[in-house]
Amino acid sequence: MDQRTPADLTHDVVGAARAVSLSAAQRARAEDRDDGFPSDDVADLVRLGLLAAPVPAGWGGAGLGEEPGARNLIDVLRLVGSGSLALGRVYEGHVNALQLVARHGDPDQCARLFADARAGHLFGVWNTEPPGGGLLLAEDEAGYRLTGVKTFASGAGFVTRALVTTRAPGGEGTLMLVVPLAPGAGADLSPWQAQGMRASATGTLDFDGLRVPADAVLGGPDGYFRQPDFSAGAWRFTAVQLGGIEAVFDAWRTHLVQLGRGADPHQLARLGEGAIAVEGARQWVVRAAALAADGVLAPERMVAFVNLCRLAVEKAGLDVLRLAQRSVGLQGFLRTHPLERLSRDLATYLRQPGPDRALTAAAAEILATRDRVGDLWGGDAA
Repeated sequence: MDQRTPADLTHDVVGAARAVSLSAAQRARAEDRDDGFPSDDVADLVRLGLLAAPVPAGWGGAGLGEEPGARNLIDVLRLVGSGSLALGRVYEGHVNALQLVARHGDPDQCARLFADARAGHLFGVWNTEPPGGGLLLAEDEAGYRLTGVKTFASGAGFVTRALVTTRAPGGEGTLMLVVPLAPGAGADLSPWQAQGMRASATGTLDFDGLRVPADAVLGGPDGYFRQPDFSAGAWRFTAVQLGGIEAVFDAWRTHLVQLGRGADPHQLARLGEGAIAVEGARQWVVRAAALAADGVLAPERMVAFVNLCRLAVEKAGLDVLRLAQRSVGLQGFLRTHPLERLSRDLATYLRQPGPDRALTAAAAEILATRDRVGDLWGGDAA
């Protein structure tokens, strides 16, 4: 059994992600149920050091995401997503939370929370609330008291360190808190009735009456929404989506090989179109990650590019789904076929918030500049 430490993984995070991807793919069908969750896969993330890997190197982690262009992080998210999009969604939230801690935490908070990550705690970022309500923070004699809920919280009941947004006492902006949770506490998975991503344990988390100390507050008011970090960080979930697109493509290609249909020119044409879509998505993700890591572009220009990346990856995913389902035919819609679950999970995970707003905001930024189109994003790719 692999017993590598997080320090060892500084040089092999991608190899660890590849191992997790293979085992997650084997378990994914059994976990595809309304009460499912990839617990064994998360245990592998702990065992192979990938929960600790996003902790900055100066705090005892592997510094995953700190490398130039975040290339290792792209590959880790892509590989984990190719094995299981549900696992990829949960792991991307964990990475997001640790990056927010690194960006906004004071030294004491970083020491405590990064130690939790190295000890195997699963982090998540939950910011969605029901219409007309949500999480409220009130001052308490020992710190703060929470009331309200978060919805569409992936990993509900399994995340033990939740980074949540809440309105500040007196309504002065939005604050971030990192809240310790006991496994299963306050989680209701019954509202999640989606056709895909069933194993992501996405549900509602009730925080009513939960008391948290004053040092649970991370950063200052509205720090969570600071640009370009808030929008540009979306490249991470596109990397997970890329992994899901690759998994659909591989299942489709395997089907053609196993049934000996590769000589059909129509099948070859569809497969070629699919390969173009996959590689196009990959190039968008790589460039978006590099631009976000470099921080050279103006914030609004960087956000515009990542917004376009979101839509380009979504289009690539939908194109690959259409082509794969046309090639495989009815068999791909049977629960016994690998393509069936992969298609449901990808179609569901591609549905990210505000796609029309992302597209039109990016177009408005392009329209407002006099730069030539070849110079919009800073010249050649990193």
